[in-house]
Amino acid sequence: MARLVLTDASVVINGINLSEFITSVTLSTSEDVVDTTGMSSAGARTRVSGLADNSLTLEFNQDFATSGPEITINAVGSSLVGTNTTVVIKPTSAAVGASNPSYTFSCVVAEWSPLSAAVGELATVSTTWPISGAITKAVA
Repeated sequence: MARLVLTDASVVINGINLSEFITSVTLSTSEDVVDTTGMSSAGARTRVSGLADNSLTLEFNQDFATSGPEITINAVGSSLVGTNTTVVIKPTSAAVGASNPSYTFSCVVAEWSPLSAAVGELATVSTTWPISGAITKAVA
């Protein structure tokens, strides 16, 4: 079985490829667990899956240049903070296929910390955005 070491992940936010600034990407999926236990459950709880609650966590190397994270996410007059935006991620920058699926979804850009670093450190941004709606996986 092949293993994948991420070295070329593709992250496109609002149509802008920010892959060169991304140092970590985590797409998390989870579902609520709803208790359905009734009186005739033979003394054991029963459960079903409820609503999905998905999120995207990204870590960026900050850059204030025109095509960098700050201008893409938090431009003066056109900030994405507080809005929904489309995100597409892939394991590599290669074409979409069975071994390189794409995941497309809408994120609520609920937070943005434009600067985080101590003296002498690289300026970075860490953020987690909730996903609104379903995640669409494509393999072709």
